[in-house]
Amino acid sequence: MAVRHEIIPVQLADGVTMHVEATMLGGEEEVAFNLLSFKDVTDTLASIAEAIIGVMQKVKPKKAGVEFGLEIGVESGKLTALLVQGSSKANLKITLEWGE
Repeated sequence: MAVRHEIIPVQLADGVTMHVEATMLGGEEEVAFNLLSFKDVTDTLASIAEAIIGVMQKVKPKKAGVEFGLEIGVESGKLTALLVQGSSKANLKITLEWGE
């Protein structure tokens, strides 16, 4: 079965509507009549960031950088954030530096 992508409107917490390209994860579903909330995606992003910050506070690097890719999917009428492969090497790239 081919992966289906659609451009759908979503509403941000401040009421602004934006359009995102979403991967349809389930079967056929009508989403055009429902304005989906982006909150589940931002909640997922916040959880990932909090987990990474917790690790950084433990290992205390002098410098740190984090890269990750999110894909937006629609499942059961809700937006879902999917951690996706950003390159041929990894989904999540973390760089830590210690010293002066």
